Amino acid sequence: MRRPRLVVHAHFYQPSRVNPFTGETPPDPTAAPARDWAARVTADCYRPNAASGALAHASWDLGPTLGSYLAHAAPDVLQDFAAADRAGGGRHHGPGIAQTYHHSILPYAPLHDRRTEIRWGLRSFEVRFGRPATQVWFPETAVDLATLRVAVEEGITGTVLAPWQADVDHLDRRAYRVATGGGRHLDVAFYDGDLSGAVSFVPDLTANADRFIREQLLPRLAPPLADGRAPTVVIASDGELYGHHQQFRDLFLRALVAPDANGPDRGFDVVTLGAFLADPSDDPHPEIRIRERTSWSCHHGVARWGGECPDAHDARWKAPLRGALDRLAGAVDVVTEMVGAQIPGLDDPWAARDAYVDVVLGLTDAEAFADACTGGKADAEDRGRLATLLEAQRWRLAMFASDGWFWEDPARPETATNLRAAARAARLVDALAGTSLERRLVRDLSILRSPATGLDGAALYRRALAEAGQPPPT
Repeated sequence: MRRPRLVVHAHFYQPSRVNPFTGETPPDPTAAPARDWAARVTADCYRPNAASGALAHASWDLGPTLGSYLAHAAPDVLQDFAAADRAGGGRHHGPGIAQTYHHSILPYAPLHDRRTEIRWGLRSFEVRFGRPATQVWFPETAVDLATLRVAVEEGITGTVLAPWQADVDHLDRRAYRVATGGGRHLDVAFYDGDLSGAVSFVPDLTANADRFIREQLLPRLAPPLADGRAPTVVIASDGELYGHHQQFRDLFLRALVAPDANGPDRGFDVVTLGAFLADPSDDPHPEIRIRERTSWSCHHGVARWGGECPDAHDARWKAPLRGALDRLAGAVDVVTEMVGAQIPGLDDPWAARDAYVDVVLGLTDAEAFADACTGGKADAEDRGRLATLLEAQRWRLAMFASDGWFWEDPARPETATNLRAAARAARLVDALAGTSLERRLVRDLSILRSPATGLDGAALYRRALAEAGQPPPT
């Protein structure tokens, strides 16, 4: 029968704000009194939550780009996250789960990009936390069956999704299973939409944890399931909610998941996502289908990141932006295969790209990596060509970070970050192969227009380069 259970998942993420031409993150006056926004959110949220003890009890994912920032700028905070994972269950059902690497919307991505994003995310997690991950957070929980199939092939066993992503009229408070083909499946925790929405968007309800438990949570935990089992309620939200978006909510999180051991019994247990999905008393989970190409923050599927989503005032710029970057990505891939085929000892450029995350994470340098990829058969010039190709692929992947499409207008820092990544990829390939990818990119970008400023995409691209201290395109 067991007791009712609560899973609280926090999605911690910051986009990379690194200038791809210098490797440095520029200061941002809008983040004052902090140097930049990652530093600001670290002070407001990541540091207090990591120090509070709550993260040994809550479930969470730490975005790889955020992990890289913390490793450089706040290593003590990253160490506290790792300690929380060990204290909360470690190798078997620790509170930490992986996240795919660049926060790109995977249903829009070609198959080889989905695989690389998942592999880079898994590798980043293993490096940061010293163990392999068994669950993964998909950016914006954006999925389709093909994405889930790739995840299962890479060893992922579970994830969290929004309730409206289930292809049913009613969900019970338990785990489910999605068949991905070939006799394989993925376990899914669908979060409670009402409670998660209350935590995320109704500050008055989270001003006091005891009142929230009494008035909001316990009524959801009280009725048993139809088969008599006790229910499990899952709450999911952005991790930045706890202290940054809502001041002092780090204290709410700690009181919710890690109460005073000498306090009264609250009548339920707090468990990690991994422990919930792997509980043998719940096996087998009922099988369910998902709604294809859906997410947690767009009720029109994934249109927010590539189409004219009805929720946006004027989203006509989003599809042309994605089209321009898709065209650039395809061209970079063609050059990668053509030049890669000429490099002695390089059997598979895509396997090399999958492994290149070790260079991105600073575990090895590009020269040593290229030498290992070619089995010592390539000379210095060819090793340099391979390193250039893979660095171009790094930024070609980064240019699809979801933040570039999330907001109402492309004349924002997030889209500028994507455009700088695209410029870095295009310029590396043009210099290596004598192509004209940047010139074609500028032409493609000219189709879109900023609703707020009236600037077209080519002008936004030039502005993004100027802000990065780079010359305009020729």
